[in-house]
Amino acid sequence: MGDFLIETVGEAVAEVILSLLACTLLGCLALIAYLSWSFSPRLTIAGAGLLSLFLAHGAWQTFGTPAKGRRRGLTALTAASFTLVGLTALFLLLYATGCNCL
Repeated sequence: MGDFLIETVGEAVAEVILSLLACTLLGCLALIAYLSWSFSPRLTIAGAGLLSLFLAHGAWQTFGTPAKGRRRGLTALTAASFTLVGLTALFLLLYATGCNCL
């Protein structure tokens, strides 16, 4: 009985910590978007376009036909960035949906 209680409380605390982290991350992303739009809407749109191209190249390298040899330089960077953004989006989808901040 004691092990079950410790495990249940541990899971509840971990869930609260992950939800708090997701809400903080979502708030920081919203703040960055707000501040950049306040500074320069045109630059924000241009930056979003460049970031989209960068991530599209990473997706193409990740899911496209495998090239011979190792990935180097920009190709490895875009593929790793695409993977990181995808994992962050999945994390936010799972844990930030219940943060009631919107």
